[in-house]
Amino acid sequence: MRPLGMVNGEIVDINANVVPMEDRGHQFGDGAYEVTRVYNGRCFALKEHMDRMYRSLRELRIPITYTFDELAEFHERLIKESGITEGGIYLQITRGVAPRAHNFPDTVVPRLTMSIRPVGTGAALTAVRENGAKIIFVPDERWLRCDIKSLNLLGNVLGKQKAKEAGCFEAVMIRDGFVTEGTSSNMFIVRDGVLWTHPANNLILKGVTRTFIVEKIAPELGIPVIEKAFTPEFAKGAAEAFLSGTTTEVAPVIAIDDAPVSDGRVGPITRKIQKAYIAMIDAECSR
Repeated sequence: MRPLGMVNGEIVDINANVVPMEDRGHQFGDGAYEVTRVYNGRCFALKEHMDRMYRSLRELRIPITYTFDELAEFHERLIKESGITEGGIYLQITRGVAPRAHNFPDTVVPRLTMSIRPVGTGAALTAVRENGAKIIFVPDERWLRCDIKSLNLLGNVLGKQKAKEAGCFEAVMIRDGFVTEGTSSNMFIVRDGVLWTHPANNLILKGVTRTFIVEKIAPELGIPVIEKAFTPEFAKGAAEAFLSGTTTEVAPVIAIDDAPVSDGRVGPITRKIQKAYIAMIDAECSR
């Protein structure tokens, strides 16, 4: 079992120097990416992730040069040749390689790179899912097209570092007085039995896990959902809070800015959603 890379469909060593100096992803962040989880040797929600990749490419006006079947086959090859059964597959497509200039090059072929690495049920993440996480609020300093899963992540990186330095699991961002999302997750709160989350507009990434919760899990559990922006103060008065994401899965939040959420314990609605999400993974990947 070993991490592996892929460039334009060819398997490469994960440490190989394969990024050309004038790749526009390297120089401008001119590209998009996706991360798909592997459980029991199978990709979970691959179509949903690739559909979102295609949308990001269309929004960035990067030509789509691979079919879904081709991308699925690349994922399967990485799983098979790496031997990794519990992992994450990172896929990146840049506009391609061309002499450095801000405008789009006239003739360029998009460049695909991928990698697979183990993702275990590490003690720290397991503890977060079981016992809950602490988060902090930070300013949202990103660009205005957060709905595109682009390579431009410096605002997310700086926010995540602030969370680390504060001893917290995640930093959740505030723009114009309203909660948007975490640096690598979507945020939900529960008030009066109703699930709240920011609407899926240009200010957040429409997470695949978020979509499952809003469109499938919550309705099946009979939990009302409101997609509406809320303030940090409103969030701090919630009965429950949690984060969602591909790697995060469903992670309860028990404290915000060092203040406990409700009684500081994981709430029952969060637990129900956690259980339903794990059941979805098991049903698709037969763990």
